[in-house]
Amino acid sequence: MLTGAATGLTSAEVAQRHADGRSNDYSPPSSRSLGMILRANIITLFNGIIAGCFLLLLVLGRWQDALFGLSALANAVIGTVQEYRAKRSLDQLALLNAPAARVRRDGAELQIAVRDVVLDDLLELRPGDQVPADAVVTSASGLQLDESLLTGESDPIDKDSDDRVLSGSVVVAGEGTARVDRVGADSFANQLASEAKRFSLVTSELRSSINRVLKWLTWLVGPLALLVLNGQMVAAGGWGVAIESGRWRSAAVDTIASLVAMIPLGLVLMTSIAFAVGAVKLSRRKVLVQELAAVEGLARVDIICLDKTGTLTAGDIVFDEVHPLIEEGDDDWRHVLAWNGAEPDANATARCLAPRFAVESPLTVGQRIPFSSARKWSAVSFTTGPTGTWVLGGPEMVFADDPDQGPLLARAAELAGSGRRTLVLAQAPADLTPEEVADERRPAGLVPVALLTFRESIRPDARETLDYFEAQGVAVRIISGDNPHTVAAIARDVGLEAATGFDARELPDDEQELAAVLEQNQVFGRVTPEQKKAIVLALKSAGHTVAMTGDGVNDALAIKDADIGIAMESGSAATKAVARLILLDGRFSHLPGVVAEGRQVIANVERVSMLFLSKTAYAVSLAVVFAALMIEFPFLPRQLSVTDGLTIGIPAFFLALLPNARRYRPGFLRRSLSFAVPAGVVVAAAVTAIMLASSAQGLGIEEARTGTTIGLALLGLAILVSRSAPFTLVKAAIVAAMVVGLVLVLVVPFAADFLQFLPLSEPYLATVLGIAALGSGAVAIIHAVHSRTVRRAEASITGESDPSADSMSSNSSAKGSP
Repeated sequence: MLTGAATGLTSAEVAQRHADGRSNDYSPPSSRSLGMILRANIITLFNGIIAGCFLLLLVLGRWQDALFGLSALANAVIGTVQEYRAKRSLDQLALLNAPAARVRRDGAELQIAVRDVVLDDLLELRPGDQVPADAVVTSASGLQLDESLLTGESDPIDKDSDDRVLSGSVVVAGEGTARVDRVGADSFANQLASEAKRFSLVTSELRSSINRVLKWLTWLVGPLALLVLNGQMVAAGGWGVAIESGRWRSAAVDTIASLVAMIPLGLVLMTSIAFAVGAVKLSRRKVLVQELAAVEGLARVDIICLDKTGTLTAGDIVFDEVHPLIEEGDDDWRHVLAWNGAEPDANATARCLAPRFAVESPLTVGQRIPFSSARKWSAVSFTTGPTGTWVLGGPEMVFADDPDQGPLLARAAELAGSGRRTLVLAQAPADLTPEEVADERRPAGLVPVALLTFRESIRPDARETLDYFEAQGVAVRIISGDNPHTVAAIARDVGLEAATGFDARELPDDEQELAAVLEQNQVFGRVTPEQKKAIVLALKSAGHTVAMTGDGVNDALAIKDADIGIAMESGSAATKAVARLILLDGRFSHLPGVVAEGRQVIANVERVSMLFLSKTAYAVSLAVVFAALMIEFPFLPRQLSVTDGLTIGIPAFFLALLPNARRYRPGFLRRSLSFAVPAGVVVAAAVTAIMLASSAQGLGIEEARTGTTIGLALLGLAILVSRSAPFTLVKAAIVAAMVVGLVLVLVVPFAADFLQFLPLSEPYLATVLGIAALGSGAVAIIHAVHSRTVRRAEASITGESDPSADSMSSNSSAKGSP
C-alpha cells in the first residue's frame, strides 16, 4: 500500500522498491564494446592476409621485405581509435543533468541522488528543478514546465493535477508535487537515450568504395596466390626441384610480393589521414568532428533539415514594437507594462518589456490573477497609480467572445502572420474582485489599450549561410515544434520562399507519401520528435543525402538517423553525443567552411586513389601474366615498397592536403577505376616487356629486377604527373623531389645494396627507358581521354554549355584543383 500524498513513501517502502529493482538506478548498455571494436578493425580477412605474409617473411629471415606491415598496423590503430572515440561519446550520453532530486519521504523533504528515486516517490517540484523521472502531478500552484528540449515546443506548459510530467523537462515557474510512475529504462529520457545510443558509422562514399575494392580483391587473392605460387615454383625448376634445392623460399617471397602489391593499404591510411587533417583544421574554426568521415559527409549533402530554435534563431524572445490603440497622453499603460516586466515571477515574454519600459515608481498590487499558458492572460489591479483592472494576454483569448473587436483581432492576426508573437494590453474600469480572482474570470468592460509584438532573435549569420547552400544546390527544410505560421515567417526573414508553413499534424504516416509532401513544402511546424526522425528517413529513402541540425533532445533521434547530424554546443547532452559535428561556438556560419573542407577531402582523395588503384590494377595484371608465363616475378617486396613510396605514398600524402575547391559529384569509384584500370594494364604490359627483354638479352634475375623497378618507377611518376594536373609550383616540387629520390636509391651504395640493385648495361638501360617512354605516352593519352569523359559527364549534370572546357579554370588551378 502507498502512503498518503502529503507524507510520501516510508523508508520501508523505499527499501522494498530498491530491492525489487524499481529505482531510477539505470545504467544503459554500452553502444559497442571495446572487444567488438577491436575485432572489427583487427580481425579482418585482409589483416589476416597481411599478418600471414608478414610473419612468413620473418620466418624466412626476410625482414627487409616486411616493411608493408607498418602500414597495416597504422590502419588498424586509426580505425580502432576513431570508433572508440565514437563509443565514448555515445556512452557519455545523458539527458538528466540534475545532480539531485527533491522528494518527500516519511513526511519530510529530502535531497537525494537522481539514481535513488524509486517508483511512487513523491517529487517536490520547484523553479529550476529538472524532473528526474516520469511522474503524474498530484498538486500544483502555477506550475509551468519547459519541455522544449523534449518536444520542440518553445512555450512553457501549464501543469495541473493529473497531468503528466516527463523526465528531462525543467520547472520554470510555480511549484507542485508529482507521483513517480516510470523510472529507469521506462522513463521518457532514458528511452530516448537508449534509442539514440544505437551505434552506427557515418555513411562515407570514400570508405564504402574502398571497402568494395577490398571485397573484390578478397575473391581474387586466394586463386591468384595459388596461380602465382605455382608459376614461381615452376620457374624455380618445378615443385620437386624447388623444394629440394630450397628455392621454394624465393618462390614464396615472390608470391608474397605479388599479393601485397594488390592491396591498396596506403589508400586506406591516406584517406584516414586526410579526414584527420580536415578535422584538425575544422577544430580551429570551432567545429568539433566526432567522426572523421563526417568531414566528407557534409560535402555530399543535398538537403539540410534545420530546427528553427537554436539554429536560425538564438532561442530567446525580444521585444519588437508597441502599437498604441488609444490617444497619446495617458502614460498609465506604460507604467503597467513596466510593472509586468519587472515582476520577479514574470515569464520570459513579459521580462522582455523591462528594457523598453522603465519603472519610475513601484506599484502596489491590490488583486491579481497570475498568467497561465492555458488561458494565456493575466490580470492585475493596483491600490495606487493606474486605476481599474489591467489585462495582458493573447488577443484571441482576451477578446475571444467580443464581436466588436473584429478589427483588433484581424490586426493581431496580421502581425502574428509576420512571425511576431502578439499580446494585447486591455483595461477594465473596475478593480478586480475576490470572486473574479477565485474563479479566474475575465473582468467585464475591457477596452484594448495597446498591441505588443515580440519576435525571436534571428542569428545574424543565418541568411548568409542559407544563401550559400542555395548557391551550392543544397535544399533546405525547416522542421520545428512551433506554430507553422511563426516558423514560416521566420523562414521568410532569412530569405526562404515560404508563404505558409505545413502543419505536421496533417503529415501522412506512409513513408512514400511523406516524401512527396516533403518535396512540395519547405517549412513544417508542430513537428514531434518522432516525426522529425520520420522526415529524415523519408528523405533518405527518396535518395537524398540528409544533414540535420538542432540543439534539443527532441532533435536527437533525427540527428542520429541523418547522414550528417550537426549539434550546437549549447544544445542538450543527448544531441551532442549523437551528432557527427558540433558547432562549439554555436555559429551556423561555420557550415560553409565544413562543406569546403569536405570537398577538399573528397577531391584530393579521389586524385590519390587513382594512384593507389592503378597499382592494384597493375599488380593483379602482373600476377596473372607471370603466373601464366611461369617466369620469375619481377620484384622483391622491398623494391615494391620503395617504388610505392616514391610514386604513390609520399606524393599522395602531400597531394591529399592541398587546397581543392571542386564540387562533389557522385561516382567516385567509377571515375577512379575508369582511369586506374587502363593505366594499370599499360604499366603491367610495359613491365612484362622489360622482363622479356632482359630474358632475351640473357641477363640475370637481379639485373632484370633492377630494370623492371626503374621502369615501374618511371611509369609511376608518369601517372603521378597526369594526376597532378593542373600543375602548380608545389606539385612540381613534389614530383621533382620524387625524381631525386629515385636517383638517390639507384646511386647511393647503401640503398642500392639493400634493394639489390645492379648497374645496367647501356643496351638494356636504353630498352628500359624506351619502353617506359612508350608506356608514359600511353598513360598521358588515357589521362586526356578520362579527363574529357569526366568533364562531359559533369557538364551534363550542371548544364554547362561548353563541356570540352576544363571544368577547373585557371582560377581554380591557382587553388590546386584537379
